[in-house]
Amino acid sequence: MFKKLLWKRILTGLAVVICLGGLITLMSFIEVKKAEVVCKDVKVYIPGNQYFIDRQEVDNILQINSHAIIGRHMEDINIHELETRLKANPFIEFAKVYTDMDGIINVEISQRQPILRLMNRFDQDFYVDQHGLKIPLSTNFTARVLVANGYIDELFANRVDTLHTAMARELFKTADYIRKDSLWDAQIAQIYVNKDHEIELIPRVGNNRILIGDADSLEVKFHNLLVFYKKAIPQVGWDTYKMINVKYANQVVGIRSDNIKKDSVKNKVSVNDTTQAIKDTSNTK
Repeated sequence: MFKKLLWKRILTGLAVVICLGGLITLMSFIEVKKAEVVCKDVKVYIPGNQYFIDRQEVDNILQINSHAIIGRHMEDINIHELETRLKANPFIEFAKVYTDMDGIINVEISQRQPILRLMNRFDQDFYVDQHGLKIPLSTNFTARVLVANGYIDELFANRVDTLHTAMARELFKTADYIRKDSLWDAQIAQIYVNKDHEIELIPRVGNNRILIGDADSLEVKFHNLLVFYKKAIPQVGWDTYKMINVKYANQVVGIRSDNIKKDSVKNKVSVNDTTQAIKDTSNTK
């Protein structure tokens, strides 16, 4: 019994040694093969519908056209350095570079996705991406996103950076909410910060502005606005109000345009009924 156990251990140990030897031989073969492989091509993958960076700019960053990569032995190419170069570009959120045994270098790039364009009161102009980071404008591509202007103090140092002011963070929160709702994404054309540092929305339809104040309780504010659109606007028309105030949680206040004549008694009742309906709807949420 002891001899059988001893032989079993010996055979197991021998098998392990043979496997390790084979693995070392295989790895040595791969290293030798890799040392012989020459870079034949660089394939670049840039998914998405943004075009802040294109193949030509990637070629320039990696110096592909100057033959700094193609034609060189793969073992002499620093993949990590190539990734670092790409990530230094402000429009690139993620970059991955890897090779294969056929002499191909593969480059995968994920671009930053802007959701807001800020124009501060110092005439600086920049984007804010989906993570709330400031990025510069591009000479290659203009993103079709919400534009915010007015009394905005957020500065831009021409580099990727976080938002430093409370107002800029509220503008980002508001823009993010709007873009995620197909109705409001289609209806709201612009954001404006007035002299009282309150947020106003400029719709595509109608000549009025929508005062939301700040970015608190956005779901309630936009719900109240939708009820107002459905019940009051059909009765009085889109251009009756120059300002629709939804910054209060339980009511909507319509400020009439200067060129609109005073209501008839019938219209007053209708508008009051609508306001009461909004209050009731808000209180049941």
